[in-house]
Amino acid sequence: MGESGFGSALAKCINLSNLTLELYLNKIGDEGALGLGSALAKCINLSNLTLELYLNKIRDEGALGLGSALAKCINLSNLTLFLNQNQIGAMGASGLGSALAKCINLQNLTLRLDLNKIGNEGASGLGSALAKCINLSNLTLSLFGNQIGDEGASCLGSALAKCINLSNLTLFLHQNQIGAMGASGLGSALAKCINLPNLTLFLHQNQIGAMGASGLGSALAKCINLQNLTLRLDLNRIHDKGASGLGSALAKCINLQNLALFLHGNEIGDKGGSGLGSALAKCINLSNLTLSLFGNKIGDEGASGLGSALAKCINLSNLTLSLLQKQFIFFGL
Repeated sequence: MGESGFGSALAKCINLSNLTLELYLNKIGDEGALGLGSALAKCINLSNLTLELYLNKIRDEGALGLGSALAKCINLSNLTLFLNQNQIGAMGASGLGSALAKCINLQNLTLRLDLNKIGNEGASGLGSALAKCINLSNLTLSLFGNQIGDEGASCLGSALAKCINLSNLTLFLHQNQIGAMGASGLGSALAKCINLPNLTLFLHQNQIGAMGASGLGSALAKCINLQNLTLRLDLNRIHDKGASGLGSALAKCINLQNLALFLHGNEIGDKGGSGLGSALAKCINLSNLTLSLFGNKIGDEGASGLGSALAKCINLSNLTLSLLQKQFIFFGL
């Protein structure tokens, strides 16, 4: 009853253009989400909305109703929606995406659906729907811990590649079930985002392996306008082969200026450490590098090879290197 009365009152604020609602941990459920959505749909002048509804026992029905209501906010250009740790599932995720695709003026979207068991079906459906948001320029999509596998990752990537106006893309896909095929497929799809300058990709704690790391790198190398890349592949068992292959691929990103690469806990040895360094030394425009390699198997030989190689990065001005649990920060190289 509380959220119903609140929603009714909110609906009378017809001139609202900016709204932030923090309603997490309130046991709102489907009924509350539907009532809230109906109220928001009457705020026809809303252009900026932040809605935090995580941990509220909202299921697919609530997500669908909320999305359908938000689709009526035709002037919405900036939306931040936190629905993580609910019970939305595949149907709810797909339906929510389809509804948001009707927000034709949406330019900036942050959507958190972590820990909702959306699986491959939900990831694919959500991606296909968001691909219709043709005016999106900034997208942050958090789907970690959702039992997404190779099929879901590849389909999600293929769909997002159709968002031709994207300039900033952040994907949180860690703690899923993505293997080599999914990582390579995701990369191949994102490689079609030829205008994308900024990419953040969290894929740690999956099952990517050496082949997946190399395939992902080779695909990202085709993002010819990529300038800023943050890539997390920790705890994926990529080994020496994967580290060297990933580095060789990223060396082809000729416009890359800022790189943050997290590869800790991947059983990388001396050969992989040296190979990675030698490859990154070819990134001639790199000015800022963060490289996390702790918790691997890199010994004296690998550390020496890595250091010697990175010394050849003549344009590097800032380096943060985490190696064997010891962090070294160098400035003004």
